[in-house]
Amino acid sequence: MAEEDITIESPPAEAAPEAAVEPPPEAVAAEPEALAAVPQDDGKNWYIIHTYSGFEQKVADSLRSRALAFGFADKIGQILIPTEEVVELRNGKKVTSKRMLYPGYVLVQIAMDDQLWHEVKNTPRVTGFVGGGNNPVPLTADEVNQILFRQATSADRPRPKQTFEKNETVKIIEGPFANFNGKVDDVNPDKNTVRVMVTIFGRSTPVDLDFLQIEKM
Repeated sequence: MAEEDITIESPPAEAAPEAAVEPPPEAVAAEPEALAAVPQDDGKNWYIIHTYSGFEQKVADSLRSRALAFGFADKIGQILIPTEEVVELRNGKKVTSKRMLYPGYVLVQIAMDDQLWHEVKNTPRVTGFVGGGNNPVPLTADEVNQILFRQATSADRPRPKQTFEKNETVKIIEGPFANFNGKVDDVNPDKNTVRVMVTIFGRSTPVDLDFLQIEKM
């Protein structure tokens, strides 16, 4: 996976009656707080399944429905479609929206066995598990925590919707140099800033800008 995430430690919980463990059909992308509270003594680990891009939500819904219909709901835990908040400039205003961290991937908490491997893989629009072939490798606790941390912190500090690379030609859309074109000379991803070389009065001049002040050509 490009960026491109089994378990999260928490106190054991007593086994609940069968009716209590039935997952809600509408459950899909759980919030980090809910994930952290899931008991981890039930043999479930986190796995990544690959889906058709754009069908992540439908896969999550289908998997829940199949789990109830075919009697393996107790072996499926949380289903997570990782998202992050991003910010962009529209008509001079900062607009925040959500986007998927890993399009085409869904994280599922599973008590894995051979039968469940087939049931999940045969879910409509699922192409398979990531890693391990017929024996998928679960995510480590650190990998899961990294994903949850990124999802949780994006609300406090949304990432710019666009990213830029050195030597990329861009257009300045805000500030005193608006409508100027230039070439990216340096990128600071930690501060979400770039240095753009702009030709002013026939001379190449460096201008420091925020990601939100430029757009791709």
